[in-house]
Amino acid sequence: MTQVRRAQNNRAFAGFGRGASAALVALAALVATAAAHAAAPSLATRRAAVESTLANAGSCQRLGDYYWEIGDAHGELMHGQRGQRIGPNKTVRLASASKWVFGAYVVERAQGKPTPAEIDALTMRSGYDGLNPLLCNRNDTVQSCFGRGRNATFTPGHVGRFSYNGGHDQKLLMDLGLGRADAEALNNDLDRQLANAPGLRDAGRPLGIRYLAPEPAGGMIATPAAYGQFLRRLIRGEYQLGKMLGQHAVCTEPGTCSTAVSTPAALPWHYALNYWIEDQPGGDGAFSSAGAFGFYPWITADKRHYGMLVRETLAPRAYVRSAACGALIRRAFAEGKPQHAAAEGASSPDFTD
Repeated sequence: MTQVRRAQNNRAFAGFGRGASAALVALAALVATAAAHAAAPSLATRRAAVESTLANAGSCQRLGDYYWEIGDAHGELMHGQRGQRIGPNKTVRLASASKWVFGAYVVERAQGKPTPAEIDALTMRSGYDGLNPLLCNRNDTVQSCFGRGRNATFTPGHVGRFSYNGGHDQKLLMDLGLGRADAEALNNDLDRQLANAPGLRDAGRPLGIRYLAPEPAGGMIATPAAYGQFLRRLIRGEYQLGKMLGQHAVCTEPGTCSTAVSTPAALPWHYALNYWIEDQPGGDGAFSSAGAFGFYPWITADKRHYGMLVRETLAPRAYVRSAACGALIRRAFAEGKPQHAAAEGASSPDFTD
């Protein structure tokens, strides 16, 4: 009987040990989670760091009027502006920030399964790299824009190799059967795909991003509020592209890989489905799509936060200035510390539209 009781006690103790171990593991996880939350800067600290960076960092000076915003999947967390010309509800030209929206449109239309040809176009490897957007205007159709000048140039030797140009998107629209579409027709189809995507929390609500000219790589306009909604939908995975951020990335630097012909970027970023990945050595891996007039939107590499620095100016290299300052305020927000040194890679991509 003594041996039986001893065996029963041993089994009971072993069971207690297993339960205790599980409890300790759960407790450790809770402690780690609490520590992580405790270590995260408060919103007040983050905001102070962003505002100090904007006020003092060299890369953020003499930008003219601008609006900035940072948020998460649920909505805006903080914003601010300098001057009155640019605000959350004032329409601006997106230039190359249009590309990210067009990429989402194509992937949504493909139900999350873009064809190899669509992937080649959205990663600028289709060989159609001769478009000059200055030859297109708001009265054009997709076809008339593409057919003007040397816009329809096809270079067989560039097929399968990265060559930054809006011609890839223009030809893709034609391949999708929209060659005769003008800006209004494109807007209708954009809404059909992006305002009614399956799983949208606010299905049926127009996105508020519009074509000013039928040129998908740079012809859109929007308010910052509308573009913020687009970025939140990506983060929440309501658009198929949001679930695919980082996929199909290609090398863009000719000096690094034989599959790149030309790039506007001064940094070895990658490119994926019509947006950049800021993954240069020391970079933070953010996804972004800067436009020529200074509109710079981003989503952080962990897909938890989005942001934008919005300007509209014809000043030379406006996009470079916005990207440099934007990278600093993104880091200031993440760390809760002002960033007053020049942004790494402030000599950033020399985007063309």
